[in-house]
Amino acid sequence: MILALETSCDDTCAAVVTHAGELRSNVVSSQGVHDRFGGVVPEWASRHHLELVNAVVDDALSRARVSLDDIDLVAVTQGPGLVGALLVGVATAKGLAASRRLPLAAVDHLQGHVAANFLAPDPFEPPFVCLLASGGHTLLARVRDHAGYETVGRTLDDAAGEAFDKGARLLGLGYPGGPALSALAARGDRAAFAFPTGARVAGLDFSFAGLKTALLYKVRELGPRETERRAADLAASYEHAIVSALIARAERALAAEAEPRLAIGGGVAANRLLRERALALDVPVHVPAPELCTDNAAMIGSAARWVPPRAFPDYLALDAYATRRRAA
Repeated sequence: MILALETSCDDTCAAVVTHAGELRSNVVSSQGVHDRFGGVVPEWASRHHLELVNAVVDDALSRARVSLDDIDLVAVTQGPGLVGALLVGVATAKGLAASRRLPLAAVDHLQGHVAANFLAPDPFEPPFVCLLASGGHTLLARVRDHAGYETVGRTLDDAAGEAFDKGARLLGLGYPGGPALSALAARGDRAAFAFPTGARVAGLDFSFAGLKTALLYKVRELGPRETERRAADLAASYEHAIVSALIARAERALAAEAEPRLAIGGGVAANRLLRERALALDVPVHVPAPELCTDNAAMIGSAARWVPPRAFPDYLALDAYATRRRAA
């Protein structure tokens, strides 16, 4: 059994996964205290992780009907993410592992999103192209094996999830805005407004800064009353532009593959329109269950199966990282 922890942002997560990829439990505690600020407050996130992490671990073990005596590997997100939040998970994992002299696997958060596709009962095996789109990251990866990936395209500015959240804020929908904007968009006309999709960006990279600016200018042009009246059309057109940018570059990446297959990961993968557009492509497509797309510990446990474990006491010096892989 693998006990996995994930605390890279504002969700406190723990899961129990078998070495065969069977998901025994997956607990996510969303803090729900950041909406008033329109985004995650790092210090608050860290403090709430401290308050929640032990109870979340206990809940994950209870739901899996196991105890710490049944665990033979502890896994944790090392980065990237909010360093203060990550350190709570890393310190907790160290303590749990060291108390029983268990090995510890330090997992990259993005590799976790890729590895969500490897979980039973419907594992999607490499090779494939993976589109990762979340609030903090947007990239295209070529996945040749379970242990890693090659980045072939990335965002040059903002992530797709961030674009959703900032667009929702401009439309008065609050935070987190992705689900609310998508729900509003379902009632609108996606052809009502022509928003940019970053078509001028060459290759497989993404850009969403111009799209956010275009929505801002359109809202100012329409004024408060007309913006409110046409909010559904604005949301539909804005969502259409984001999804079109993601799908267009995924298609470019697939065109270069001898065996084109697509997997999707990250919180934006829960978006209804993105799923519809991806599944309409003429290639095999795998999209994890919605609860495995947003931040969760099951994906970290899945990735840990191919991470070389660190023995006690070597991992006691393990540190978190905010933006990139590096040696601990």
